[in-house]
Amino acid sequence: MANTRGSSRRVFLKTVVAAGATGTVAGAQVANAAGPAEHLDLPPPKPSALPPNAQVAAAEVGQVPNAPEESRKPGSDFMVDVMKSLNFDYLLTNPASSVRSFHESLINYGGNKMPEMLTCMHEESAIGMAHGYFKITGKPIPVLVHGTVGLQHATMGIFNAWCDRVPIIVIGGNHLDAATRPPGVPTFHAAQDPNAIIRDFTKWDDQPVSLNHFAQSMVRAYRIAMTPPYEPVAISLDAGLQEVPYPKGEKLQIPKYVASAPPQADAAALREAAKLLAEAENPVIIADRAARTPAGMRLVTELAETLQAPVVDQLGRLNIATNHYLNQSSRGRALVSQADVVLGLELSDFWGTVNGYIDNEENHGHGIQERGTKPSAKLISISATELLSKSNFQDFQRFQPVDIGMAGDAEASLPLLIEYVKSALPAGKKDALSQRAERHKKAWAENRARSIAAAGIAWDAQPISTARLCAEIWNQIKGEDWSMVSRDSFHSSWPTRLWPFDKYYQFIGASGGYGVGYGAPAAVGAALANRAFGRFSLNIQSDGDLMYAPGVLWTAAHHKIPMLNVMHNNRGYHQEVMHVQRMSNRHDRVANLGGGSVPVGTGIENPNIDYAKLASSLGMWSAGPITDPKDLAPALKRAVEVVKGGEPALVDVVCQPR
Repeated sequence: MANTRGSSRRVFLKTVVAAGATGTVAGAQVANAAGPAEHLDLPPPKPSALPPNAQVAAAEVGQVPNAPEESRKPGSDFMVDVMKSLNFDYLLTNPASSVRSFHESLINYGGNKMPEMLTCMHEESAIGMAHGYFKITGKPIPVLVHGTVGLQHATMGIFNAWCDRVPIIVIGGNHLDAATRPPGVPTFHAAQDPNAIIRDFTKWDDQPVSLNHFAQSMVRAYRIAMTPPYEPVAISLDAGLQEVPYPKGEKLQIPKYVASAPPQADAAALREAAKLLAEAENPVIIADRAARTPAGMRLVTELAETLQAPVVDQLGRLNIATNHYLNQSSRGRALVSQADVVLGLELSDFWGTVNGYIDNEENHGHGIQERGTKPSAKLISISATELLSKSNFQDFQRFQPVDIGMAGDAEASLPLLIEYVKSALPAGKKDALSQRAERHKKAWAENRARSIAAAGIAWDAQPISTARLCAEIWNQIKGEDWSMVSRDSFHSSWPTRLWPFDKYYQFIGASGGYGVGYGAPAAVGAALANRAFGRFSLNIQSDGDLMYAPGVLWTAAHHKIPMLNVMHNNRGYHQEVMHVQRMSNRHDRVANLGGGSVPVGTGIENPNIDYAKLASSLGMWSAGPITDPKDLAPALKRAVEVVKGGEPALVDVVCQPR
């Protein structure tokens, strides 16, 4: 993409030079447009991305002659006013010519404040940063992308956000009018309908044709994106509309933004569900993305305590504190199998929650279903997913019949459900609830003891065990107001098994669409959000994920986003290692290691990547690779000091696979 943009810039400069080949540009007398620079008596040229000659230097550093008053204010200035009305903190971009006027207005007219532009090395990283930022703040960030090529780079990140129910405002540059757009590269990067690329996994999109249209579209896009179920939206921003002067005689208006109330589940259905839950002997609550906000976490906990019902947190968000005795996530399968009522809150996969899928040889890899609930168990669902399902991408998962299905936002529906449950609980059930609570407290304590004991296994092993990695990290950050800005499943879920996650911002969940390359950018975006609150951000970073777009480390260093990155460096795509091993077993063969420690096509070794040197080259403090567990604590301690000083740091740790 960089090369194509460079070509575009050369086309632009060639056009400028040709148009002013004879005459004065910024005081530099140009005698012959084709004349070499060394034949002219010129001052030393200022820095340029192109080989310096008189025409290029003049075009880049020259002052534009004063224009008539009515044409000095471009449409992009008004677009900045619209952006400011929506109180965006930041705008993320990888710069490009199709948004050049908007870019300039944001800097010089908008003062680079509200929003402040952050420079990203890749569009997918920009989307990932916006993704992580939202999950800390609850506020969306606009992402500015270039034409069809920038949008194609961004698509994986947008799909992740779609699956994860995260609102992102995607603004894509375009040259719509074929009669006026520059030939060559700008036309290659233009389209009649650029948003068609992402329409299957965005909630709404538009291509404004006037400035008032842009204002309406931006406010509408923000409102639609921020109405549950949250999703990405897209605006195609025409280059001509950005650069056109304010229209004569037309009054430009910015609509007032008023948030929509989230959709609630049907009251009658909630009352019926409450009756089933109140009468149940073994109710179980399964929560995935139920808690949109900290209030949602409190509501899930209140419902669980009212019923003394165990919660299985699938960690799409943090739905209940990990140190709460009703958090029984480790016992999920067993609890579901014993339940007489199962309540699913915003489950991304209800079928997979109450059924088992066995990938076995006898069924030629197609798998068989194993029911995970009693035949008499009642299933209840509250989810906003049905309000927005689309047919192409299969993120809605397999169909699961339920006894009570409610299309509505779970968090918005919980207050009424809790009220109905309290009314429906029989007066004589107090002792039964107390006994249920004692059983869950005992089970929680026993599971905690097992986890601590398991963490001590292979404590001094090399490569370093993931349990020791997470324990050593905890020893360094436990006194801080910390936030883990990465998922935990790739390292055997040790953080959520051992650490007390009791604040909503301490865990942000995973990518949604399981697209590799999300982790590092989302962590940087979440750390950016935490910076304003003075929180300590921790990212346990997978090695394969980082290599999709390592340039995001430069963004963190450049914009001084403090965060501790600890590499879970297992030198392989281990999920795929396990798949190859399973297929080798099924086919009665030995997995070909190809001279390494993992099968061919899955190893990240020979040569090994030195992530500490990579981070250092991008301007980040780093240490490692750490291979001896006794060296881990000192390196982490020093890194914590760097982060508390306001800078990002990275510690490369060579670890066991999981």
